[in-house]
Amino acid sequence: MTELFEPVGDHDWRIATGASGLLATYNAAGVLTASDVHVAQRLGVLGGEDDERVLLAVALAVRAVRRGSVCLDLDTVAATAPELDRPDRDEWVPAIEASPLVAAGALRWELGLLYLDRYHRLETQVHDDLEARLAQAPPDVDQARLEAALARVEAGHFSDEQRAAVVAALRRRTTILTGGPGTGKTTTVARLLTLLADQAGGRLAIALAAPTGKAATRLQEAVASELAEVSRSWPEAPGLVGRLDGLTLHRLLGWRPDNATRFRHDRGNRLKYDVVVVDESSMVELTMMGRLLEALRPDCRLVLVGDPRQLTSVGAGAALSDLVAGFDARPDSPVSALSTNFRSEQDIKSLAEALRTGDADTVLDVLCTPSDQVSWVDTSDETEVEAALRPESLAAARAVWAAATAEAPGRALEELDRHRLLCAHRDGPYGVRRWNQRIERWLGEDPDVDLHGPGGGQWYVGRPLLVTSNDYALDVYNGETGVVVRQGARRRIFVAGSGRLKEFAPGRLDAVETMHAMTIHKSQGSQADRVTVLLPDEGSRLLTLELFYTAVTRARHHVRVVGSEAAVRAAVATRAQRATGLRLRLSGRNTGATDRG
Repeated sequence: MTELFEPVGDHDWRIATGASGLLATYNAAGVLTASDVHVAQRLGVLGGEDDERVLLAVALAVRAVRRGSVCLDLDTVAATAPELDRPDRDEWVPAIEASPLVAAGALRWELGLLYLDRYHRLETQVHDDLEARLAQAPPDVDQARLEAALARVEAGHFSDEQRAAVVAALRRRTTILTGGPGTGKTTTVARLLTLLADQAGGRLAIALAAPTGKAATRLQEAVASELAEVSRSWPEAPGLVGRLDGLTLHRLLGWRPDNATRFRHDRGNRLKYDVVVVDESSMVELTMMGRLLEALRPDCRLVLVGDPRQLTSVGAGAALSDLVAGFDARPDSPVSALSTNFRSEQDIKSLAEALRTGDADTVLDVLCTPSDQVSWVDTSDETEVEAALRPESLAAARAVWAAATAEAPGRALEELDRHRLLCAHRDGPYGVRRWNQRIERWLGEDPDVDLHGPGGGQWYVGRPLLVTSNDYALDVYNGETGVVVRQGARRRIFVAGSGRLKEFAPGRLDAVETMHAMTIHKSQGSQADRVTVLLPDEGSRLLTLELFYTAVTRARHHVRVVGSEAAVRAAVATRAQRATGLRLRLSGRNTGATDRG
């Protein structure tokens, strides 16, 4: 029954027609959208339920999914709307349990959590598939061959914890490799692939996947670079590993444009690969995790790589952090955590570590300490924010424009990764729309820059682009970046792809947007030499620790934070909250809880 209803956006704040009682109260207060109310009303009619307490719970469950949760934790309703009356839990729970909607299977009450049926099935499927993979007999390992191979891959940076992670992964069908930036996750993956190929005699089909095209490209290039490093002590290693396919998860699973909810690969048509590595796994929503697990052959090696402290997926669920927390106390845990940071940017590492621990005073101490790697502009004044953002943003835009005008697409794309302005919001005074327009205006006002001559207009030379959806016909993918470049008397778009530049005529790419600034969510899976983080005011609903941490860790060499002390403290004090039961299922506990990072 609930398959008819999909979560909607936050924009629909109309008063729902025909709503009464608790539904009307929560709708009028802006807690529930009209669509939330209509779904609850429709389910009530179809299922013969008219108890306003149950219908309120249904509407709140729809709202929860829309905002990223898998289910509704009744204990969070008080924090959601502290000023509104709500049913007493001792009466609310029995009403839900006795509902004909639960009896019919449209709703599920389990673990002290309320699910729409679809998301209950997804969560239990992910749990069951993971448990089935862990229950398999471990793969055979030739110990003598392993010891000989380990001695050959330990050239360069290869710590004891990386070595332990590789050895453990060799004996598992499923591995979850976690760690912050600079902890050597890709180094570990490259050596793991080399050892797996050595154990198999070089006969492995390997897929390197990620949620976005940019992240998939970065993973493929990084693994290839690490294999080149291994080849210094083991010249045959790259050939032993062989071909590496860098793919988005959608492409890996065979996205079907005629049926966006299903893929070509599923339980009836498994993937051909012997090893599947998924980078940036924190971005993988519950639905995609379910589709991935059901498409794997039972004997396929799965390696999930990511940082559970980053922002969770845009869709419902917090799969990676659930897996890490759920397996935490289990003796058969497939999680290997890397903690040693090999990067030289000590101050960025210190800031990231302070954010990981949630220590606002230490975060502010790092921000206040003069450094070549970390800086802070403590302001929320609009004029001061503009003065802080203009010099570097304009210089970065000019550098891209100069390379694009000089007909140098490779250099233009390199310049695009020199600096990145990251915003929490899309709209409003702290949003990317405003700052994209503002930087375009500054660039157009520069006397040395001509955006209005031949090749001007929407597709002006030097326009930086972000691809916002997958286009398999054109071989461009969500998250990839590009630049409009002069080519003689023409303008061409060059998009950075895996190992090559992809060239298009302007207008062929429909799903693109200007990228002088980008949202922090969109920045996941990418990095830049220098990053400027524009924090919204302290009252922003998007301002969380995970958001701040993700933004800071996009920087390779320098991060600058622009925002007030109140905004910094609010970000550190606020954890993203997603109700989910997956970690409880994996850990064997039987009470409800909300994911708080």
